[in-house]
Amino acid sequence: MDRSKESKAFRVYLFLAALFITSLVVSNLIFQKFFYWYPFGDSELFGARFFEISVGILPYPITFLITDLISEIYGQKRANQVVTAGIFASLFSMLIIWVANAVPAIADSPVDDRVFTQVFALSPVAVLASMMAYLFAQYIDISIYHFWKRITDGKYLWLRNNFSTFTSQFVDTFTVVLLLCLFGVLPWSAFYGLVISGFAFKVLVAIFDTPFLYLFVFLFRRYFALERNEEISFSMTKG
Repeated sequence: MDRSKESKAFRVYLFLAALFITSLVVSNLIFQKFFYWYPFGDSELFGARFFEISVGILPYPITFLITDLISEIYGQKRANQVVTAGIFASLFSMLIIWVANAVPAIADSPVDDRVFTQVFALSPVAVLASMMAYLFAQYIDISIYHFWKRITDGKYLWLRNNFSTFTSQFVDTFTVVLLLCLFGVLPWSAFYGLVISGFAFKVLVAIFDTPFLYLFVFLFRRYFALERNEEISFSMTKG
């Protein structure tokens, strides 16, 4: 690959990393709001309404689509680097929010201390649970993705995309709900319902985003003239 395309590949990688980190941080800021998605009517499952889920789940499929795309085009090392950066960004954003919450609001502030605390001062247990679940899920997703990529010699993109995402999303959903129930943030009566609802929703979204992964991989391979199973390599000092 010539120097010009290598530089463009690096800039695209930074853009994808920015989208990934933004989606991750936003999901941790908004997860306290829950909504009910009702394609199957007003039904319950193990004490929880089916597809009663947090809005924080909405940006998550984007993060897994991006890590799969980076894994396919840039390789496992670059995908893991983005995940690590996302963890750091999330923890740093929580630190900023903690400091902002500690600063007292003035009398004329449009948002007073009570409202700010209720909306932004997230439960440390909930944040920890989310981060642990995310950490396990993303690294599992990347590892399984490259396992199937090696086994299939770069063929069957749909297989490694969905197998890795399904497994990692179940780990993510199960871990975060388990930790929230263990620490009393959620009732145990809703455990099975929330796990199944959250996982089922993520599976549907993962199936839906498979054509987009095919499209992006096709465009990348065509533009950068990559052979099947070939990955872009660049120096982090280039740009």
